[in-house]
Amino acid sequence: MTPAPFSALLQHVATIARDAGEAILVVYGEDFEVERKQDHSPVTAADLAAQRVITAGLAALDDALPVISEEARAAPWSQRREWSRYWLVDPLDGTREFIKRNGEFTVNIALIENHESVLGVVLAPVTGELYAAARGQGAWLQRAAGAAWERIATRGMVEPATVAGSRSHGGSGTALLQQLIGNDYASMPLGSSLKFCLVARGEADVYLRRGATSEWDTAAAQSVLEEAGGAVLDLAGDPLRYNRGDSLINPEFIAVGDVSIDWKGRLQAADLDVS
Repeated sequence: MTPAPFSALLQHVATIARDAGEAILVVYGEDFEVERKQDHSPVTAADLAAQRVITAGLAALDDALPVISEEARAAPWSQRREWSRYWLVDPLDGTREFIKRNGEFTVNIALIENHESVLGVVLAPVTGELYAAARGQGAWLQRAAGAAWERIATRGMVEPATVAGSRSHGGSGTALLQQLIGNDYASMPLGSSLKFCLVARGEADVYLRRGATSEWDTAAAQSVLEEAGGAVLDLAGDPLRYNRGDSLINPEFIAVGDVSIDWKGRLQAADLDVS
């Protein structure tokens, strides 16, 4: 097996993600029931199985830290406001894609330090592709368990640009995209946090998200994209940050590959009220 070109901690987290992916695929291969949470979003036995694997794996690390996860009740803000370092997890991002059985769902594990995502792992269980990144260590892709690690990087904006978009959610922001990158662009719909990874590996240029997402939806993939040379910006042009207050809902954002472009200036000049 080819040794990993990064820290032991990131290797451990990558292993935890693969273990969670195996638990997900057991359910994926069976008939499963879909339940609804209080916010009416779907949840399956696969979400909960992955949650158990990840929670146990992170708890076994030498440096035990608090965990925020989609499938566990978050600590109140009165506690979280004191946290400078914690894990932020989505055990199964793209439950709707899981239910459709189209393979476009992921396991996401991020380490947050002082409101920034400094380590992230994104696994696509069906394809076996695993993205891993940590601050100052680059962004890496392993195409299957045990395969060699390949360094990935974003590309300069091409014409026409390729826009990664959501497969299951509205709020594509067509009019805003046209203001930011022009009318002539190709769209590539994709599920879950794989949209960020498409930009990180230089196969797309932009992912704009209008509408609500949660912090666990973006943190791991933001680390991957940033280490690949890109950025995730709110619509004021500032980097997306975490544990900002009582709400765990992100502001609307844009993920970009080419940071030589003045995205902040373009956003400030745009009409953000358009759809």
